[in-house]
This record gives sequence, structure tokens and C-alpha cells, in this order.
Amino acid sequence: MTKTLDYTADLQREIFGGLDTHVRRIENEFHVTIVPREGVVKVTGEDAGVKGACAVLDQLAHLAGHGGDVGEQSVDYALQMKDESTPSMLEDLDSDIICHTTTGRPVRPKTIGQKQYVEAIRDNLIVFANGPAGTGKTFLAMAMAITAFQNKEVERIILTRPAIEAGEKLGFLPGDLQSKVDPYLRPLYDALYQIMGAEKFQANMEKGLIEVAPLAYMRGRTLDNAYIILDEAQNTTAEQMKMFLTRFGFGSHAVITGDSTQKDLSPNSRSGLDVATRVLSRRKIEGIKFITLDSRDVVRHPIVQKIVKAYEDYEQSHTDHRKGFQRHV
Repeated sequence: MTKTLDYTADLQREIFGGLDTHVRRIENEFHVTIVPREGVVKVTGEDAGVKGACAVLDQLAHLAGHGGDVGEQSVDYALQMKDESTPSMLEDLDSDIICHTTTGRPVRPKTIGQKQYVEAIRDNLIVFANGPAGTGKTFLAMAMAITAFQNKEVERIILTRPAIEAGEKLGFLPGDLQSKVDPYLRPLYDALYQIMGAEKFQANMEKGLIEVAPLAYMRGRTLDNAYIILDEAQNTTAEQMKMFLTRFGFGSHAVITGDSTQKDLSPNSRSGLDVATRVLSRRKIEGIKFITLDSRDVVRHPIVQKIVKAYEDYEQSHTDHRKGFQRHV
């Protein structure tokens, strides 16, 4: 089967990529041959492969035709979502710009799951995001918080996470309390510097408009007119999570992020993220939304996505095995 696609020379350059790297990936994925001609692109191969390759090419053409950047990540995601995508999927993602970094790079959702996450934050007061590393949970929440702060929708930003060691002991480190807890909070600082810039961040910190602190500092407070992000929520205890949620005040928004597969709690402790998910999702409380991200939403190096997927498959196989064993017993 051969299908001809009507693409201009400029569009072809965008779609094919440097040294035709993009189109070679599509050829390998669908086992087809893609050849550019004067004003058209010919796709040859088995029927299913040709249809799949043409659908991905149309996605990339739609993105490029609307001024979007056709990069390696766009091609990866179009191939990954080839069975679930629509022609405008990549364009819809590309056009949803939250803010810009200090270097001018736009911050936007890069997957359907991330877009649902961002929309959930826009539409709800409290959002729980559970997913593996690299899915942009903290960074997108930070971008939304900074945008709301700059638009004067909230008066301050409060960033917090539990001070739990990830298998290492940091108590021997020199310095005062702030110096000891800073290693736990470093990812939050990194995102702030990238989006807001170090000078603005320091100025707002000194004014008390941005607060970065361990979760224990939240006890006894009521947080009004604030954008609150609780990171690494899988490492909260059930009691800590309840304490945090009951700090919520008028005019505030909260985003709780975590990865329930990477807990650093003691074996006898229940994760506050797991308990809150079970307790609150049953009630379907208006204004509270739960979002689950998975390996398809990983936007780091492609090998990270493969690692996360391998772990997901491994854990699922063990879950299925345990269920089968229980049925047998």
C-alpha cells in the first residue's frame, strides 16, 4: 500500500528533523518507507503500518503548521499515543502555556495526563497528583503557583515536604536547622529559581511572600490566601496529612504530589497519601480532584520512561501473582 500526503517543502523540513531523524524513527516503528517528493510525501508498506505512520505524520504536520516545535519529545509522544491520539493532540498541548522560565522557555503540559493535571489544578481547590518520577508533578504545580502569585490571585506561596531521609542519614550534617532541612527542599528551590529567577525568589522570601519549610512547621497554622504545595506526600504519615489538609484556609489552593511506589516511611507507618486517597475519593467532595500519572507521562530522558514502565510491569505481575495465589488458597 502507498499513500501520498500533501506537505509543503517547509513542512517536510520540520517533520523530518535534522538528518531525517524523526522520519527514520517513524519508519522503524511502523516498518514503512517514507520518501519526500516535490510537494508530497509517499508512505509505502503494509496497510496497518501505512495508516499508523500517516496518522503520526499528520499529528506532526498539524503541530508544525500552527507554529509548534516538532522536537524529539513530540515525536516520542506521538508514537507512544498512536492508538489514542487525535490530529490536534500535539497542538492542544503545545498551545497550553502556563508561564515562561527566566530563559524564556515556555512551561506547558507535554502529555495528555499532564494536561488533565493542569486543568484539574485550574478547576479545583485541592488536587492530589500521584505518579512516578519525571512526570512533572512538582514542576507544573510550581508553575501554576507562581503564575497565580504573579497574577495576584494569591498573596503568598507556601512549599513544604516531609523531612524524611531517602535511605540516608543527614542528621550529622553541620549547620543550623535550616541548613539540615535544605537538602530535602532542594527540588523546590530548583524549580523556583528556574521559573522565577534567584533574585525575585530571594526578594519574595525576605518579604515572607514565599515560604519553603518542612511539613512540621505547618502545625497550628491556618493558611489563607495562599498557594500551598505539599511535595513527596507519600512520605507523610496519616496524622501529618490530616494536619496539613486541616490547615487549608479561605482563598487558598493546594496541590499534593507524591509517588506511592517510593515510600521512605518505617514499615509500620501508613502513608498519608494512601490514606487520604482512600478516605476522600470515596466521598467525591466537590473541589477535590485526584490525578494519576504513569510512565506515559514521563518527560525526562526516554530511558527514564522505559525504566518506570519496567517497574510498573514488574509490580503489576507481582500483584497479579499474589491475587492468583490468594484465589488458589
